[in-house]
Amino acid sequence: MSDVCSFTARIDDVTLAYTDRGEGPVLLLLHGHAYDRSMWARQIEVFAELGWRVLAPDLRGFGASGITEGIVYTEEFADDVAGLLDHLGVPAAVVVGFSMSGQIAMELARRHPGRVRGLVVVDTVPEGEDRAGRRRRHTTADAILAGGMETYGRSVLGRMVADATVESCPGVAAEVLAMLRSAPAKGAAAAMRGRAERRDLSDVLRGLRVPVLVVVGADDVFDGGAGRRMADLAPDAQLVVIDEAGHTPSLEQPAAFDDALRAFLQRFTH
Repeated sequence: MSDVCSFTARIDDVTLAYTDRGEGPVLLLLHGHAYDRSMWARQIEVFAELGWRVLAPDLRGFGASGITEGIVYTEEFADDVAGLLDHLGVPAAVVVGFSMSGQIAMELARRHPGRVRGLVVVDTVPEGEDRAGRRRRHTTADAILAGGMETYGRSVLGRMVADATVESCPGVAAEVLAMLRSAPAKGAAAAMRGRAERRDLSDVLRGLRVPVLVVVGADDVFDGGAGRRMADLAPDAQLVVIDEAGHTPSLEQPAAFDDALRAFLQRFTH
């Protein structure tokens, strides 16, 4: 990613860093928990070359963006994204949300109707947390603050990428671990607490009147059938399963991921 394409914007009470590359209809790429916008480096280049204006922010608390301590709710992240679109004069975008930001993207569609031309959700779930899940996320947030991102990153790496990726593409595993280790602990903990309190977004999918692409890594340990459920909920949705990929198919199998996204985006260019 060239530095010439990197910018910052003050959105309400936080400064967001973002990449803005290319010209054309807008493709908005949102990273997952404890990642940052660098996860989309390949896609930014590929789709800018294909005639898209690609926006990729560091979400509040991650990367080079400002940090809010305590708790950041999914709704706040969605409002940040809408604020960035306002700042840039972008009325609507095709939105790609990965893991945590899949939920942010769905919340964006709920809170800001009309801002989402198309929705791509990658290895996420639509449901909110039950009592045990909420407790587990708050416990994880406590552990992040107590033990730091080095310990957290190593503890979750095996769930972020498939075992086969670690063996055959150690560079990808190292890239994911580097993102996790470098994430601000206070930002990661605040987002984790917010995820504990998120709403059930199933009705958002049911009510969508835009095309939806659901992407799932075949070996994603978090999926549990969520990809199929989301594809069944949205009226105009398709499901793509990426073989030999775990939770992060855009990095583990980038060519297959890009092919799926490219095919979906053709619906918006004709």
